[in-house]
Amino acid sequence: MRLLSLARRLYSARPIAFKHIIGYQYPSLFTAQPELRRHFSVAFRQPSVRHCSTIPPDLPFFSSGNSTSYEIINFGKCVDTLREKYHDRVNEFVGIAQKASDFGSGDEAILFLDECGVKPNQELVFLVIWELRDQWKLAYLLFKWGEKCKCLEENTWCLMIWILGNHSKFSTAWSLIRDLLQMSTDIQEAVLIMIDRYAVANNAGKAIQTFQILEKFSMSPDQRTLLTFLNILCKHGFIEEAEEFMLINKKLFPLEIDGFNIILNGWCNIVVDIFEAKRIWREMSKCCIEPNGTSYAHMISCFSKVRNLFDSLRLYDEMQKRGWVPGLEVYNALVYVLTCENCVKEALKIIDKVKHMGLRPDSSTYNLMICPLCESSKLDEARSILSLMEEDNISPTIETYHAFLASASLEGTVEVLNTMRKAGVGPNGETFLLILDRFMKLKQPETALTIWLEMRQYEVVPESAHYSLLVGGLLECRLYSKARELYAEMKSNGIDDPGLRKFLEPTGPRGQGDVSNLEHTKKGKLVKHERHKVIRNEKHRR
Repeated sequence: MRLLSLARRLYSARPIAFKHIIGYQYPSLFTAQPELRRHFSVAFRQPSVRHCSTIPPDLPFFSSGNSTSYEIINFGKCVDTLREKYHDRVNEFVGIAQKASDFGSGDEAILFLDECGVKPNQELVFLVIWELRDQWKLAYLLFKWGEKCKCLEENTWCLMIWILGNHSKFSTAWSLIRDLLQMSTDIQEAVLIMIDRYAVANNAGKAIQTFQILEKFSMSPDQRTLLTFLNILCKHGFIEEAEEFMLINKKLFPLEIDGFNIILNGWCNIVVDIFEAKRIWREMSKCCIEPNGTSYAHMISCFSKVRNLFDSLRLYDEMQKRGWVPGLEVYNALVYVLTCENCVKEALKIIDKVKHMGLRPDSSTYNLMICPLCESSKLDEARSILSLMEEDNISPTIETYHAFLASASLEGTVEVLNTMRKAGVGPNGETFLLILDRFMKLKQPETALTIWLEMRQYEVVPESAHYSLLVGGLLECRLYSKARELYAEMKSNGIDDPGLRKFLEPTGPRGQGDVSNLEHTKKGKLVKHERHKVIRNEKHRR
């Protein structure tokens, strides 16, 4: 109640700003008004996404909800549990498998593997296929060899289907599912992996058809399978399709709070669309579905991400009155929105309350204070929060240091990079991409070039994104000779960018595409595109 009173005082002090932010409704924020009662299909003719989030895209935000209960197999975790046991053998076997790829036919390659002297088992074959996941043909060869040696477990079949789906080899993946059917093996997990890969490939229609195929295989999907399916669609941005499928099939799968929470999580935490989140909340009320603690956590998360302090605290208060106990993700949300609204003392009191409740603040809790403070250039306050973080024996993460880099000078940047190296949390390629982008936006190419030289000292190998960003920025600043020099280095490393090539390589007898002509061209303006790619304005292209 005390926090809610604070929000009301802030609202009274800044009524215009708060009305713009929260769209205040009284007496109930989510009451279904008559004019809002419209047929469900109308909602799907609205624009699909209205991004309301004002948080930095790389912020390690809190997670809320129980969507993790409806995930497919996490192959990374499976690998982590086995890697130490087989580390040396896996590296040796991967080298042997690479040699097998030199043979002209699969039979010769499998014969070579038979004679290599390695005794396979289920875990070793699984790990080697995982290591070869970026080379689907070689991974498939190992899979067929493992099948011959009878060293395949169910997870290995699913892993191979996942790898084939990653490389859009869906027909081959379906052939494996048919093999599983002939072996009278449960294919439900394999089909869910296919659905996930179709969603990754931006093909929601195929994903939905694949779910419906379960019935053709005489496998009636249960409620958990449906929820996993809905979670897959939402996780990859197909939230409207998931909602429509859930409502259309409500006779077959009765509507429950868990299904609505998955949809709500999609709008609140994946897309961050507060308007659609409110609509789902009203839809729950119309379907006589009462929100639970997870529902409130999602909505508080969404309101805090759009920096709506009043409604975040209002829902927190309502959540407690209804008997739901907030978890750490809810308190993390409140810490963030309070810090964004310059209520740092209240945010620290929330952290103290979390400790008294027996919950332990984590790195995300403190990062959610440090990031908005650095964004507002309140570096002294951010450093004090970092000190509190270390006093609580919580190690800063790479996101913590990235927040400080967002507003640091050249000297400050080098100091942060050295601190990161001492702490053993980077810097990595993403760190330097962030730094280079910032100095190029500030029109400080010399500083960016200094950082480029520092990058080598931290053993970070430049990638395509680094070269494209730096060369494009140099062109924009008309430092053509340095841009040509870096572009030549970029090409010598086997990296190319068609957007830059047209400016840095002559394409005709008059030297079209040569940047030296741009200095004397009045209409040939440089147009900045994403990642600082530079192209000539289409209207004035020769």
